[in-house]
Amino acid sequence: MKQAKLLTQAEQKRLTAIINSHRYSARNHAIFAFSFLAGLRACEIASLRVGDVFDETGKVRNTIYLKAGQTKGSEGNTVLVSKRLTIALCLFAAQYPQHIISPNAALFFSAKRGGFSPQTIVNLFARFYALANIRGASSHSGRRQFLTELADKGISVRVVQALARHKDISTTMNYIDFNENKLRSAIELI
Repeated sequence: MKQAKLLTQAEQKRLTAIINSHRYSARNHAIFAFSFLAGLRACEIASLRVGDVFDETGKVRNTIYLKAGQTKGSEGNTVLVSKRLTIALCLFAAQYPQHIISPNAALFFSAKRGGFSPQTIVNLFARFYALANIRGASSHSGRRQFLTELADKGISVRVVQALARHKDISTTMNYIDFNENKLRSAIELI
């Protein structure tokens, strides 16, 4: 199975610059943040409602509860919201304050104000990766980057599995990238 590409730091900077230069940059940054900072899949991002992410006062929730119909495995799950993701969501809310007052509305919307489908999210990722001249990246790249970075920082694979919302640890292991530099660094710890 071909893995989604992990982005280099230079590619991440190019992607950020491209997102900044386009209309709806706060919305697009929030979409990418859900992938890179919480490991959400395109279908999960598309399924988010305003009330899932923001409370009745407009404050970002620190935990998002995904219902069974919002997930790939059709089982409810919990997504923890990091400080960096909270910042991206606050910027989104500041840009679209009128949008976040409707708890049942789709969180992410098109220019025509319709909610995004999973395919629309996939297309948005593909469009921005192409504009940033990043080949091999897909809507799953952020999720894979999220899981690999956690593992690289020494987080237990069981914790990474829980954050990935995987039933089987072998699935999580398939996401985590390793290369010769990481292997060499590992043996130097002994």
